Amino acid sequence: MQSSHEKVKVARGPKRTTAASRTARPLSPFGILRERPRAPKRARGEGGAPASASGRLSRDAQAEGAGPSSIASESARGTAAAIAAAAIEKKAVAVEILDVAGKVDYADFLVIMTGRSDRHAQALAQGIEDALRQRSVRPVAVEGLPNGTWVLMDFGDVVVHVFQDEARQLYDIEGLWLDARRLPVAFPDSTP
Repeated sequence: MQSSHEKVKVARGPKRTTAASRTARPLSPFGILRERPRAPKRARGEGGAPASASGRLSRDAQAEGAGPSSIASESARGTAAAIAAAAIEKKAVAVEILDVAGKVDYADFLVIMTGRSDRHAQALAQGIEDALRQRSVRPVAVEGLPNGTWVLMDFGDVVVHVFQDEARQLYDIEGLWLDARRLPVAFPDSTP
């Protein structure tokens, strides 16, 4: 007779393997799969020739709106711009807005920024949340706030990554999305 503390083994059939289970996919510190871009499409310039030697538009050309137009919603674009403005107001470093509409199904924009310390990253996340609350937009989820190394904020069509410098270099999300259009970030005037 077995005691109630012993585990009973259940006979199961052979283990099934799928293509997804055979390839190792890196996880973020929160246990979620890291973002992986689809294969980039080659951008074409005048007359169908590649826009550059690498086949991609330069970041300046992308920011100016050259290349394919975005399919992102205007509300998502406004939310991303408001997030960037709130981050800049809280002294975020290297703020970038990436247009990933049509490339992934979970967001239209990624807003990436760097905080100088864990407290600065936490203050950036709180400032963004407060600014968007005034627009009646609340995050679906916020992860990583206690540590402040990488704070992930999900606003539905916009996903925000608040990194400290080392984590930003390690995960290199901008490098994963080299083919994504960059939206211009408006910096407020410093004159009183």
